Amino acid sequence: MTAADPISRFPVPARADLPADLRERLDTVEEKSGFLPNVFAALSHRPEEARAFFAMHDALMDKDTPGLSKADREVVVVATSAANDCLYCVVAHGAIARVRARDPYLADQVAVDWRKAPVDPRMHAVLDVAVRLAVSPVEVTAADLDRLRGHGLSEDDVWDVGMIVSFFALSNRLAHWAAIPPNPEFFLMGRVPRA
Repeated sequence: MTAADPISRFPVPARADLPADLRERLDTVEEKSGFLPNVFAALSHRPEEARAFFAMHDALMDKDTPGLSKADREVVVVATSAANDCLYCVVAHGAIARVRARDPYLADQVAVDWRKAPVDPRMHAVLDVAVRLAVSPVEVTAADLDRLRGHGLSEDDVWDVGMIVSFFALSNRLAHWAAIPPNPEFFLMGRVPRA
C-alpha cells in the first residue's frame, strides 16, 4: 500500500467536515496511537453509523472480565477474522492482540491455525465455538454454550463471545465491501519492544 492508495471504495470526508464529536474521536485515536486506523476514516463516510459502530466496539472490547480479558477478546477477533478472510481485521486486531497479550507470536499463530496456537483449554474452547459461529452458525448448539460455562465463563462472557463474533462478522464484511487496507503501522506493532 502506498500513501496514494485509497482507503475505501466510498468517499472519505475530510476530517474538518465531520461532526465535532467524530472529529474529536478521530483526533484522540490518532494522538494515542500515532496514526489514524483506516477503518475510522472509512466509517466516517456515514457519521451516524460510525457512532453506533464505535459505541458497540467499545462496549464489547474495552473491558476485562474474569472469563475474557481484553487480550482474549482480540484473539477471538483474530481467529474469526482469519476464518472470514478479512485482511484488515486480522492485521489490525493482530497488532492489538500482540500488544494486549504482550506476546509477539500469538496473533500470527491464531490467524494461521488457531487449533495449533499455544492457548489454554479455556481459550481453545472459546475459539472453537467462536470460529464455528463465524463460518457455520447453524452448527453452534446449547451444548457449546454450556461447554464455555464449564470453562469458567460467566453468562455475560458467553454472551460477549457471541456478540464479538457477530459484531466482527459485520466489520469483516464491511472491510471487504469497502476494500479497506490495513495501515502499514499495524504490521510492526507489538512485534518489537518499544525504545
